[in-house]
Amino acid sequence: MTIAYLSTFYPFRGGIAQFNASFYRALEKEHVVHAFTFTRQYPEFLFPGKTQMVEEKDNADKIPAERLLDTVNPFTGSITAKAINKTEPDILLMKYWMPFFAPSLGAVAAKMNSNTKTIAILDNVLPHEKHFYDIPLTKYFLNQCDGFVVMSDAVKKDLLSLKPDAKFILHQHPFYDHFGPIEDSAAARAKLSIAVDQKVLLFFGFIRGYKGLDILLEAFKNAGNDYTLLIAGEPYEDFEKYQPAIDALKAAGKNVVDHIRYIEDHEVPTLFSASDVCVLPYKSATQSGIASIAMHFELPMIVTNVGGLPEEVDNGKTGMIATEVSAPAVWQAIDAYFKNNLKSTFQQNIAATKQQRSWKNLAEAVVAFSKTI
Repeated sequence: MTIAYLSTFYPFRGGIAQFNASFYRALEKEHVVHAFTFTRQYPEFLFPGKTQMVEEKDNADKIPAERLLDTVNPFTGSITAKAINKTEPDILLMKYWMPFFAPSLGAVAAKMNSNTKTIAILDNVLPHEKHFYDIPLTKYFLNQCDGFVVMSDAVKKDLLSLKPDAKFILHQHPFYDHFGPIEDSAAARAKLSIAVDQKVLLFFGFIRGYKGLDILLEAFKNAGNDYTLLIAGEPYEDFEKYQPAIDALKAAGKNVVDHIRYIEDHEVPTLFSASDVCVLPYKSATQSGIASIAMHFELPMIVTNVGGLPEEVDNGKTGMIATEVSAPAVWQAIDAYFKNNLKSTFQQNIAATKQQRSWKNLAEAVVAFSKTI
């Protein structure tokens, strides 16, 4: 088939670009794929991080994408649609994760040739931080698409609440595999100056309020000096609100290692290989790309019972689900995990599931779905 793929690609960086690059590589093995991306993704004043763009030291997959769409210039929608239509695609793929993109992506989808099936991969239908315009913008975008790929029941429910007649498939997020192999745990800890005998908890990814770092910091008050909390990620909000709690933990003799910045791809294997468990104490969620990274590195997870996170964990086999979204419940799960020495058993179970969550399987599922709509 001929597939046009409009979303975030190189020279942009971040989790969305990483997903798209991995999926593009899987699709191109069997199909002709044309990638299209933004001239401007976000206006700088709307972007909460340091930079949207790949830097020289980043190990990015340089997908050959044509840069055409400016999210805040409506005239570029027609230009982008015209370029895509010239490729005569059987499928137009787009990734959707927040209402900001609804006008620009929707404008392109609306101008597709009638024989092109437009499919949106939905990370979120509605964002974690609510605004009055979320529903009308999202409905506009959804109505321009022929079908949808959702990766959790939470997203499926949101989709059907806004578009009850939506045609969709549910397919779990593939495991990320572009970060490279698992490192030796002792060597990884040496790089991070963490003792070999520590019980290491990892909090990883962009730091935003709904991800519950404050809950984990409160829970970590219960930890003994044989525990280390490893925090790694770029703040997408004012990090100062967390700093007093971190300072207090350190003053009380707790081991907290923090890397509060954008984490480059080459650093990811070290962080996950040095850890004993990845903790996702989220207050709300749909699905999480962090979970897919953890599973690639065969690192068990402790998650809260929100959104699609419980779908990422086979409770008691590949990870644990806290009984509620609270510091006591998160600590109870952490404590039980280590007291029962569950890491090696969980790792074996994770390794057995890897093939099921491949990019190849997702590519085959999406192409098959396109033939039904």
